[in-house]
Amino acid sequence: MTPRHHRPVSRRTLLAGLGGAVVAAPAVAALAPHALAETTPSTPKAAAALPVTLVNNSGSFGNGSVHVYVVGNADGRQVRLRPDGTLAPVALSDNGPDGFTDYAIPLAGSGETRLSLPYMSGRIYVSLGAKLKFKVVADGAGNPALQYPAGWVSSDPNYGVLHDCAEFTYNSAGMFCNTTMVDMFSVPMSIRLTGAKDQTTGTLRDGGRAAAFAAVRQVPEFARLVVDDTRIIAPGHGLDAGLFAKDYFAPAIDEVWSTYTGRDLKVTTNAGTFTGRVRGERLTFTGPAEVSFGKPSTRDVLFCDGALAAPNDGTTGPVAAILGAGFNRSTLIGSAAQPTTDPASFYRGELTNHYAKAMHAAAEDGKAYGFAFDDVADFASYIQDTAPTGFRLTLTPF
Repeated sequence: MTPRHHRPVSRRTLLAGLGGAVVAAPAVAALAPHALAETTPSTPKAAAALPVTLVNNSGSFGNGSVHVYVVGNADGRQVRLRPDGTLAPVALSDNGPDGFTDYAIPLAGSGETRLSLPYMSGRIYVSLGAKLKFKVVADGAGNPALQYPAGWVSSDPNYGVLHDCAEFTYNSAGMFCNTTMVDMFSVPMSIRLTGAKDQTTGTLRDGGRAAAFAAVRQVPEFARLVVDDTRIIAPGHGLDAGLFAKDYFAPAIDEVWSTYTGRDLKVTTNAGTFTGRVRGERLTFTGPAEVSFGKPSTRDVLFCDGALAAPNDGTTGPVAAILGAGFNRSTLIGSAAQPTTDPASFYRGELTNHYAKAMHAAAEDGKAYGFAFDDVADFASYIQDTAPTGFRLTLTPF
């Protein structure tokens, strides 16, 4: 599998895969960085309908208390999956008297639930104990668009609902999917993809959910991100909500800028090796192309955006992704050759992304999407198959 930071796509481009979806926070509902794969003439064509199996092994909620939503984009339209495996475009008329839609797919009364997934990109949401409140609105062009849950926003109507999601793109090139903690972590789940290979990711260690909550609570700067026993909000959203310090990473950022004023930082991508130094307050690289970055803010680091935005140009984008990962994993000072690939070196600095650290520590395979470019060096909970035969999402024990 090619690391995302070596691919000519970016997380920001893939956000468009939801075709105008909106959420109640200043962020678009996001697809995974990996989510769209390039299709080449030699790429096997995936079948037009993929068998999907939903399994409730939560141990805390019966099937009747679990609600599933498959929503996203197909052929440029916002759509949702019906229980019969067909897609329906979202419509303003879908909003009920309370102003919200009911797109819930119930689980079978007992045992496994089977669905059929047509080509589309989007998210599989699960809510436990109560239904989610999706709302269809008109986007800037007047087209119907779905307002997604924003569990990190206290005023969102879904804030009190226990819910989470997995992300995917399924098209003729195959199935590309991941579990995600980029926005928040709440419900433990795993995904399994069968086809050319049999792959599983997202499974937590025994007691992993409780351990993640405890680990984040133990770090004073991160403790306010824990919302009771409901969810942990990612620190970027916590910053926007006033729950996380806006200057948390400032000393670490200053140290990186000071260090690489006097020596070279080498970043290797598929395009080649870039050599950088800080000149005139900008970290400037030469090599396959000249790229440079202004000093990022804490928010830029957490969202891998702003000064660390990654355009789909094959040069600036891959370097930005690797820098974003290095800041979050606190590896930029310890190694002047990036990306680092030994997880034993990650999150060892005092000023590190303790949220992402807790997500990885909780995962059975050590992989998680704790920040936007957690797929650098392939540490994200992402799997893909160009000839898929089945997809399985399992709610695992709390």
